[in-house]
Amino acid sequence: MTKRQTRIFFLGSTALFSLIFLALTVDTHQRIRTLTHSGEITPAVIAGKHVWHRKNCINCHTLLGEGAYYAPDLTKIAEQRGAPYLRSFLTDPSKFYNETRDRRLMPNLHLTPGEIDEVIAFLSWVGKIDNQGWPPRPILVSGAAIPGSDVGGAAPQAASDDPVAVGQALFRQTPPGCFACHSTAAGVNVVGPSLSGIAATAAARVTAADYTGKATDAAGYIRESILLPNASLAPGANYSANGVSLMPPGFEQSLQPAQLDALVAYLMTLK
Repeated sequence: MTKRQTRIFFLGSTALFSLIFLALTVDTHQRIRTLTHSGEITPAVIAGKHVWHRKNCINCHTLLGEGAYYAPDLTKIAEQRGAPYLRSFLTDPSKFYNETRDRRLMPNLHLTPGEIDEVIAFLSWVGKIDNQGWPPRPILVSGAAIPGSDVGGAAPQAASDDPVAVGQALFRQTPPGCFACHSTAAGVNVVGPSLSGIAATAAARVTAADYTGKATDAAGYIRESILLPNASLAPGANYSANGVSLMPPGFEQSLQPAQLDALVAYLMTLK
């Protein structure tokens, strides 16, 4: 290749890739509003963002992969845990975790009720951003960090089409993210109670005097607990707040009927 040809190749390649970069930049800016749901940025969301920075949350947590990696990524925390849990947790984190038992401690930031609502509004908006799967390997809030938990590692794929195998794999996938709040190890409570022995527990609950749901058997109780978490509140100090279950709603929309059947089939094996 002569010097003239080399010069032409260099200039042509530079111009071509500059045009590609420019086109991608324009396309990105055109899609930002849709990807970020910027039309849903309310004054509460903006105020929550200010609280996030004022309290230096980013010193420990990440959002969309940006921030410190000392504590879990909170990009999808509002979807994983729901507003009732976040409100109760931010009011007093020590009710849920302590350094001696869990080897981690979220400091009490002494947020006002208004600040808590603003932070929840901000995190709810962040969770709706189409992050295109980024970060690819976020640090998740889950039972994997609790000593004695049997949940951890990469989300598995079902070994077969057997409903129990499908349900077991589904339990550790996001969504629905069951592992983010529940462990299947005996005595290991995360946000919700351990699901070890849930089949026997469910069978006992439907006959309990304080049961207010409509299920008549263990499988029905498990199904009801997933779809209608407020039908009958589980006994336990940290499983509900102000008469509202900390189990997030909406699984009737995110789970297909076959997925729900498989999840119930798997949980029924935990006797």
